[in-house]
Amino acid sequence: MSNIKEKLFTEFTAPTKQEWLDKIEVDLKGADFQKRLVWRTNEGFNVQPFYRREDLKDLKTPDALPGEFPFVRGNKKDTNEWYVRQNIVVDDPAEANKKALDILMKGVDSIGFKLGHAELSAEFIETLLKDICLDCIEVSYRACQRHALELADLLVAYFEKMGYDKEKIVGGVGFDPIERMLMKGKDTAMLLPNMPKLVEKLKDYPNLRCVMVHSDLLNNSGAYIVQELGYALAWGNEYLQELVDAGVDVDLAAKKIKFYMGVSENYFMEIAKFRAARLLWAQIVKQYEPKCDCACKMIINASTSTYNQTVFDSYVNLLRSQTEAMSAALGGVHSMVVTPFDAPYEKATDFSERIARNQQLIIKEESHFDRIVDPGAGSYYIEHLTDALAQEAWKLFLKIEDEGGFLEAVKKGTVQEDINATNVKRHGDAAKRKEFILGTNQFPNFTEKSEGKEPLPCDCTCKHSNDPDVPALKTSRLASDFETLRLTTEKAKKVPVAFMLTIGNLAMRQARAQFSCNFLACAGYKVIDNLGFKTVEEGVDAALKAGADIVVICSSDDEYAEYAIPAFQYLDGRAMFVVAGAPACMEDLKAAGIENYIHVKCNVLETLKEYNQKLGI
Repeated sequence: MSNIKEKLFTEFTAPTKQEWLDKIEVDLKGADFQKRLVWRTNEGFNVQPFYRREDLKDLKTPDALPGEFPFVRGNKKDTNEWYVRQNIVVDDPAEANKKALDILMKGVDSIGFKLGHAELSAEFIETLLKDICLDCIEVSYRACQRHALELADLLVAYFEKMGYDKEKIVGGVGFDPIERMLMKGKDTAMLLPNMPKLVEKLKDYPNLRCVMVHSDLLNNSGAYIVQELGYALAWGNEYLQELVDAGVDVDLAAKKIKFYMGVSENYFMEIAKFRAARLLWAQIVKQYEPKCDCACKMIINASTSTYNQTVFDSYVNLLRSQTEAMSAALGGVHSMVVTPFDAPYEKATDFSERIARNQQLIIKEESHFDRIVDPGAGSYYIEHLTDALAQEAWKLFLKIEDEGGFLEAVKKGTVQEDINATNVKRHGDAAKRKEFILGTNQFPNFTEKSEGKEPLPCDCTCKHSNDPDVPALKTSRLASDFETLRLTTEKAKKVPVAFMLTIGNLAMRQARAQFSCNFLACAGYKVIDNLGFKTVEEGVDAALKAGADIVVICSSDDEYAEYAIPAFQYLDGRAMFVVAGAPACMEDLKAAGIENYIHVKCNVLETLKEYNQKLGI
């Protein structure tokens, strides 16, 4: 059998990279290879249309092994198991306990208790944790930053009272003052001296981490992947340096740090992000000369993004979070939270939380993503992305270090300015449909109504008036501008009707009518398509009969010179007149008084805002 295989292989000559390039050049028929096929990412590097083994010859990542320094291929050697986590906001400890016990029977093995401003006490903790086997699951706790030490004391007392094996307590006690600074715009750096005290209180619990890096905040504020990665490393290094400077042993300090990272929609690049993150963090910790390489492991909790979630067509959020969850799982995270699909507009329901849990259970128990360690290893594309992301993120990390470290950058507002600028750019790209939001700025559901759904305001509680101000991140979901526009339209006395006056060339009129319906429905307009009219008079009469507020003429560029002006004149101001396209005769049409045009180069959002204004909305 082996001989047969060998003969089959000898019949084919492996083409060289140059032969592939020569073939592509022929197929492009003179088009520029760099412009047509090479993707310039937002992360600052190019992605080629294909990769071969020879492209990896200078990379070290393919030689790494799972469970071994620098952990690019994961922290485990024989499994890709991760914790299925669900967060619970604790308003009442008894109710939170009841909910925790319920979901632990439904596939969850990691609980995140968000305690907020709860009045902490031994009784509170006992009520919250009643009947929960803390040595069987992962449990994390987060209270107001000012009460982290108190919380740690209460938890340790409870663990000792219950007689738990210290090594079997897995989870975290959340402490991250810098996140408060970024989110709330208040300087809480005065809390940093509590960090070594917190580590000391929990030093006997090797799997209970307490110093958190919440770079998921950056992700949910619109950061590009390199920004989240580079800043997360600088953030973690700031805390590690603070602990070491305070006299904490480096092995203990590193083992108390945990990263909370977001997952965005870029499937393969997110897989590579987690691989690059472990690689770089291991190198950073190594510079502190820990006694054991195990201190260099990066523990990551991944949360699917809220930045790209939408209020309208909200079930599409399930598709977004599913691919994000897959990226996180294949990237080898420690634990994962799938954000419920209804998070943008309501407190999660039992239904949405169940679906979110099941999204993880499907990829774990049905698709077996937990069986294979680092399945992306050896993929020429993913290995390239891992290396490219690592290089770009390292540049950002070094830049922050050269400028005094992450805390100093946050106090100056450098980080916030960078992320906010990216957020503004991404909103601008969404407005122009350079960045697609399915169901919002591209292919909206024409007939969907909000039915009372309103975007939830940002929860910005916990501001202490005595704290000095620092710049804050300006979080706003990518779809928020379009949602505001559509809700404004929906609340108008009359929802505008846009009528497609299709005439002339069949292919062009159909294509432009489809484009125009898609364009105008982004504002929530009622759109009416048509099969075609023999004359412009017939089309205008039909439009007015249908109660049209907007008449969109859809034809070919050549035929606009014949049809557009007569249609505009016959309409005679009885409705807004729009030309679908940017024909060569546009100047002549403008001279005749036609001022509205929609085409692929339009800023969709600004155009629709202008139309609303003209319609008195």
